[in-house]
Formats: sequence, structure tokens, C-alpha cells
Amino acid sequence: MDNFNARVVSRLGQAGSVFGLALPEYMSKHGGVKVVSADMSRPAGLDRFKNQYPNDFYNTGIAEQNMLGVAAGLASEGFTTVAEAQACFLSMRSFEQVRQYMGYMQFPIVCVGINSGFSLTFFGNSHYAIEDMAIMRAIPNMTVFSASDASMAVTLFEQVLDMHAPVYLRLSGGLNIPIIYQEQPKVKVGGSIVLRDGIDVALLATGSMVYNALQTAELLSQQGVEAKVVDMYSIKPIDKEQILHCAKSKMIVTIEEHSIVGGLGGAVAEVLAESASTAQLLRLGVNDQYAMVGDYAYLLAQYRLTPELVAENVLKNI
Repeated sequence: MDNFNARVVSRLGQAGSVFGLALPEYMSKHGGVKVVSADMSRPAGLDRFKNQYPNDFYNTGIAEQNMLGVAAGLASEGFTTVAEAQACFLSMRSFEQVRQYMGYMQFPIVCVGINSGFSLTFFGNSHYAIEDMAIMRAIPNMTVFSASDASMAVTLFEQVLDMHAPVYLRLSGGLNIPIIYQEQPKVKVGGSIVLRDGIDVALLATGSMVYNALQTAELLSQQGVEAKVVDMYSIKPIDKEQILHCAKSKMIVTIEEHSIVGGLGGAVAEVLAESASTAQLLRLGVNDQYAMVGDYAYLLAQYRLTPELVAENVLKNI
């Protein structure tokens, strides 16, 4: 993105930066992008795009399954197609359509799930997207990305628009999210980024938990434990080489605002099992249960995903 400013995109949040800044700029340079939304254009920050390119935006209403059908039709005509909706409904309500159109038929649709994890707080368990990575990575031919901050979200979005392949991009958080990357990071399919070196424990985090992992590492350092922190932005394919390198530490810890079943922790466990690694693995995330509804801080504390509680779990298990 031209004239990139980490502070500005942080204020706009992941979705606002992607749809309010990166998409209009991409459209002005390349054109050919069609966007379909399940009545979530304003929360996603699409107003600027809608005003500038009214003939390239389609609101299907709260009908995610139909939205994927429209997206498949546009993609079949050669358009770069972006389908945007709440992550919970994009992954669950329209799973069959995603599986058929994107997995089986391989239409190059970019599905952008906004408000993943616990972002929708008091809307409750019906609106929490804590299974979406597991669902999406189970579909053949799908690439799954999870953005850690707004800079990463913009970078991944620009990348997936040029991939011409089925992609699920997971966005989380609201406005004024913490900054991890001052500049746009270099990314690739199946990659990861080491943010901090450490020899005692490896913290493999994704999405909103990357910032918490960095804070956790600082707390652990005060206790004499040096932690490596890795941003696992590519969930499928996953960086197997990085995981096996981290297996040389005393313990690998996966941290995700997602169910520990089938998400980052599950993907890392699969790599370790297939390599016959004996590395200790601690999966931290949403336990196999539904949450007691509350604000964001309460929900993270409930699953011990705050930096202080993550550090406590690491020290207890290492």
C-alpha cells in the first residue's frame, strides 16, 4: 500500500484498513474486483469503496449462503471476487457453499471473515467465531490466513487478491488495535515470522494472540525464561519447517483466540506427530466448551488468554 502508516491502519482496525484503504487503492490501480457482502458493509469499513465503485458492490442481505452463490457466479466470469461477512456465519452458515464452490469447484473467491474470535462480545456464543479456522482448513484447496494486526491484515489482503485461488482471510479486533508491525511485513503462503528469539520455550501465536504472546514473553523473561515468539499467520498451509525448528525448545506453546480443537494447536500437533517429534506441546485457546458471555477482557480471562495467565500456564507446565 502506498504511503503506508502503521498508526493510521491501527486506528482503523483490521477490517477498516483492508476495506477502507487497501481495497480502494488496489481497485484504482488494477480494477476488476467485485465485492459481495452479507449486509456487513458498514461494520467492515466498505463505505468508501461503495461510493467510489457502486457498480462493483453487491449487498445480498443477511443471506450468507446466497452470497457465496453470487460470489461463485462472479468468479466464474473472471472477476477477482471478495465475499465479506461475519466470520462465524461465513464459516458455519455457508459451509456447504464454501466447500462446493471454493473447495470442489475451486472458484478463486477471497472470503474475508470479520469479527473473528470473541470480537462480538455481548452478542454471545451464536456470534463467536471460535471454530472457523478448523472448518476452513478442513476444505481441500483452501488457503487459510489469520492476521495479527492491521498492518498484517493489509499485507495479506493485497497478497490474496493476486493469488487467484480460494482463500479464507480471518480478521479480528475492533478499532485502535495494538501495533506489531511498523512496516508492512513480508508474507508468503505457508510462511511465518519470528518476532522474538528465545531458547527455552517457543510461543506460536496467531491473530489477536500474537501481541499477547509478545507481552507474555516479556513476563517470562522476568522469571528467567526466554521465549521465542512466532507469528503463525499462515494456518493452511502451515510452516512445518518453523514448527520442527521450534521443537528443539523445551516446550512449544500454541496461543489462539479459537478452539484448541482443529485450529493452530491442532495443526501444530499434526506436524509434530507426523515427524515423530517428542517435543512437549501446550495448546492454549478456547477449551472444548461454550463461553460465559461478557466483555472482551472477561472472555479472554475466562480462557486464560491474557498475557499474565498465559505466562502462568507456561511456567506451570515447562
